[in-house]
Amino acid sequence: MIKDLDTIALNRDFPEHHLAHGDLGTVVHVYEGGKAFEVEFVTLAGETVAVLTLDSEHIRPIRAGEIANARQVAA
Repeated sequence: MIKDLDTIALNRDFPEHHLAHGDLGTVVHVYEGGKAFEVEFVTLAGETVAVLTLDSEHIRPIRAGEIANARQVAA
């Protein structure tokens, strides 16, 4: 179960917010027992890219054995 402050990965692209499938975010609020989540996405320098309210099908917990990847965020 995903809870506050968990790191999650996106299950799809959100090009309007410069986010791509697999990008990592931090859950800052859980709505209605996990039906939706407020998630913050930040650059490695700590700048907020987006804060989105996402349905449970748009995110997943990170898994053992995964590795993070760095990419440039579109301006």
